[in-house]
Amino acid sequence: MKKQGLFGTATFAALCALAINIFLAAPMAAQAPEIKEKPRMYSYVALWDLPRAHWPEYGQHLANTKPILDKALANGGIVAYGDDQTLVHTHDGYTHDSWWSAMSLAGVLNVLDAIYKSGSPQSQASVAATKHADFIFVTRFYNWKPGTYTGAYTEGSSYKLKPDAPDDAVEMMAKHAVGPVMEKLLADGAIVEWEIDTLAIHSEPPGTFWIFYIAPNAEGLDKVREAVREAFKSHPMLGPAWDSMTDYTHHRDDLARTNAVYK
Repeated sequence: MKKQGLFGTATFAALCALAINIFLAAPMAAQAPEIKEKPRMYSYVALWDLPRAHWPEYGQHLANTKPILDKALANGGIVAYGDDQTLVHTHDGYTHDSWWSAMSLAGVLNVLDAIYKSGSPQSQASVAATKHADFIFVTRFYNWKPGTYTGAYTEGSSYKLKPDAPDDAVEMMAKHAVGPVMEKLLADGAIVEWEIDTLAIHSEPPGTFWIFYIAPNAEGLDKVREAVREAFKSHPMLGPAWDSMTDYTHHRDDLARTNAVYK
């Protein structure tokens, strides 16, 4: 979508960023609590690409790490953990992942150290993987409902900021666009968790951010989509503002079945 004409690209981006604050802050505040920055939460994610014949073995891999994660959750070392199985596969993607979240980098790394010492990374599933990658994310905007969720759905969307996007672009989107919608969906029970992540360890070029949410059932996915469509419809400046700050050619979505525990 071209951003030319009366305003140059940088000016248009600045005006749209301002529009997010002016046009969205007041209306959405009436629908959900004010979105404020929270203490940093870190998440370690280990992704694996497993041949289909080895998918059952991943369950044993998870069983081996569960006692470590349960112990860390009980003693406050972490605040959540879970695993995902990809539903929409791509030729260069991953089939499975496991993850845990903590309120400090030390929290996630201490669990990783315990898992390595347990010998779990040498499990049959891990050895059989044709591809593997790790990420450490950090978020300041998130919320969840405590509980254990089995067979839920996680949708993750990645976006790339344009070079001239404001330094606080992710913060503005979180406070005035994404966060209010997600908080209302959380209150209504359509989702049980949401977060907006960036990389804490830049294993990829900076500028990418991710929006994740967990729905307890498939109906929740439809409710999220409807809420997003309504937000863009109700606030006409939201679409141009979003487009002015993100390069949509880099946008990708992921969908997975999830088991998760939140403290």
